[in-house]
Amino acid sequence: MKIVVIGGTGLIGSKLVTKLGEHGHEAVAAAPNTGVNTLTGEGLAEVLAGAQVVVDVSNSPSFERAAVLKFFQTSTGNLLAAEAAAGVGHHVAVSIVGTERMPDNGYFAAKIAQEQLIEKSGIPFSLVHSTQFFEFARGIADEATVDGKVHIAPVLFQPIAGDDVAAAVGRTAVGSPLNGRIEIAGPDRFGMDEFFRQALTAWGDPREVVTDPHARYFGSELSERSLVPDEGATLGTIRYQDWLGQNATGK
Repeated sequence: MKIVVIGGTGLIGSKLVTKLGEHGHEAVAAAPNTGVNTLTGEGLAEVLAGAQVVVDVSNSPSFERAAVLKFFQTSTGNLLAAEAAAGVGHHVAVSIVGTERMPDNGYFAAKIAQEQLIEKSGIPFSLVHSTQFFEFARGIADEATVDGKVHIAPVLFQPIAGDDVAAAVGRTAVGSPLNGRIEIAGPDRFGMDEFFRQALTAWGDPREVVTDPHARYFGSELSERSLVPDEGATLGTIRYQDWLGQNATGK
């Protein structure tokens, strides 16, 4: 099966291309550095020729509200039009658990707009809503740092390893279109503040973690369940401490 992975040279995309190839599929990494640009349409018709499935794990280079919305609307619109012309039978996109709970967040609002385009396209589709990745934990801590202290809300947090994300997306890609969504998350649920206390200790990071109910998460205040899935989510198998042991820098 020919599966084109948009964003196929990035964190999740590169893992996905490898996993699909190991299972005998023709997995093609499509990104600007491979000559495929979804914003301009460059290379789309060529790379989609003969493809049965397209997986979109691309991301905006800017998270500024207007820029990220323009990215996902333009990129997804161009991609869906090219898929329709090429006769692609399954569009898979990775999104975020909780997008609909924080519409005030510019990035989440852009992901909602992306999903709406997919749902209305007429192309059979599957949406994979994932919790936050282990790989981004340090970035979250840095974003939450104020005057040398890491301010984290006491909400639920269930991060997942990038390898588990790639495995779940791969299974979805080779299956029948859901014409709906699934949710994926890590195997363990934490209090977010306690997770970061443990993580910073494991990293050897001296910063203090402050429990702050009003701490913002990339600009948005959180409720207890903003970032965790509903019942029935597909859970990964890799625990954070095990992942950290194999990724000594935590990156």
